[in-house]
Amino acid sequence: MRPAGRSDTDSLYFDYPHFDPPAERDALSDPVPVAIVGAGPVGMTAALALAHEGVRSVLLDAKDTFNDGSRAICISRSSYQILERLGVLAPFLEKSLPWTTGRSFYRGQQILEFEMPDGLSEKFRPMYNIEQQYIEQFLWQAIDREPLIDARWQSRVTGVEDTDDGVMLTVEDLLDRYHMKADWLLAADGARSTIRGLRGLRLKGENHEGRYVIADVQMNHDYPTIRRALFDPDCRRGGTVLVHRQPDNIWRIDYQLRDGEDASDAIREEAVRASVASVLDEIGHSGDWDLEWWSVYSANTLALDDYRDGRIFFIGDSAHIVPIFGVRGLNNGLADASNIAWKLAWVMQGRANAALLDSYTPERRGATLDVFANASKSARFMAPPTAGWQLMRDAALNLALSHPFAGTLANPRQMSPYTYADSPVIAPDDPAFSHGPVPGAPLPGTRVGDGFLSDCLGDGFSLITFDGALERHLDDLDLTIVSLPPASDAAARLAATSSSAYLVCPDAHIAARWAEATPKAVRDAFTLAIAGDTT
Repeated sequence: MRPAGRSDTDSLYFDYPHFDPPAERDALSDPVPVAIVGAGPVGMTAALALAHEGVRSVLLDAKDTFNDGSRAICISRSSYQILERLGVLAPFLEKSLPWTTGRSFYRGQQILEFEMPDGLSEKFRPMYNIEQQYIEQFLWQAIDREPLIDARWQSRVTGVEDTDDGVMLTVEDLLDRYHMKADWLLAADGARSTIRGLRGLRLKGENHEGRYVIADVQMNHDYPTIRRALFDPDCRRGGTVLVHRQPDNIWRIDYQLRDGEDASDAIREEAVRASVASVLDEIGHSGDWDLEWWSVYSANTLALDDYRDGRIFFIGDSAHIVPIFGVRGLNNGLADASNIAWKLAWVMQGRANAALLDSYTPERRGATLDVFANASKSARFMAPPTAGWQLMRDAALNLALSHPFAGTLANPRQMSPYTYADSPVIAPDDPAFSHGPVPGAPLPGTRVGDGFLSDCLGDGFSLITFDGALERHLDDLDLTIVSLPPASDAAARLAATSSSAYLVCPDAHIAARWAEATPKAVRDAFTLAIAGDTT
């Protein structure tokens, strides 16, 4: 919502484009390899990831512009790694605000300051703040240059039917109604997914009690880019307030509605202005400010039982809805897009067995359940669901006023990439390792010369070795060989010796590792990783 007299796209800082439905009509019904429904950040990332693999797609969205409001604003290191692999990172780095620190306050007194893991071995900072409009704009600029992506705005999918070798979509725009066959369909159409509804599927899980108003405010305020959490502040007694700095002097303020507070009344403009003014007074801002946009949300943990329905894959909010606490929503969705895109491309190109696609749900739903476990803890602390939880939360906060250790309970448990331990295409770990990243885990950041290990990886599978002897025995495999010195920072980080090796998937998760690598072991693990026959 926006202030009276301003339209949904009348922003203080962002110029929304307008997209018409396709002008060229002759080829609209032509079959396509992949259709993607939903041109938000997750759908656009999926389209770019498929194009990166050489796969053509049609991207459909019912809207005529980007999503309004800042929405998802905290983008994690792992998401920036995805954007880098797709070659679209530069404008994100230029615009976004990196941060590493969070501060929590109880009744005006600081009880916690935490630092997210960071260091010289990491190429990117743990988190970056950037409004979702810019995320969509920068992704769209890359899509607009990409000949393998056919983007169709104001194009609403109204029907999905199975065929023998794909799905048949019914699409309606302002000019016509047409049918289009797709070999595969990616549903990225959000929490109110049309595709999910057409398939008769339902999200299952838990609805949390806490409701929050989110408001974007433009103001000159000199506080650094630090995540602030205010518990039981004077401005919202009994509630919680979150404050984030964004580009263009936009500040995101999330404040909890009180028990019994009617949401329809709370989101009236005059009520929002009054609540924002009290928060700004709480944080010491006495200067001018202007209200940009606001909305309301609840903290839910909901997911599909299976992220695949035949030739349809659900990604992002169409597959799962997670609380914002710990900034896992959009980041989880971008990981979905990266995961399914390379697998689908490899299967379509005959580089992997079709059974590889069966690993998508175990890996990405497993990641969602891990998010639920951590985000639910944060949600119960940020918005206690019962009087008992409220009592325990308040007792911990009171204790933190005089005992710093108790302040760690207010840590939001930030986003960290999930380890695909139960994936059917990830090899068991080599027991000879006593430490280091295990199979299924993301490849850790580490320096290699003047650059980083991630810079050395190929577009597909990569094999990291430390003596070069394996390379001449594996030149027939579809992978990039990365040879590193055994006495290096990377070897130490990977707990590797001269005879060790790591097999890394296209999405930079580890497929297998060996303390004493052999050509046969590598071949077997590579075959497993592409769901081939290892017997």
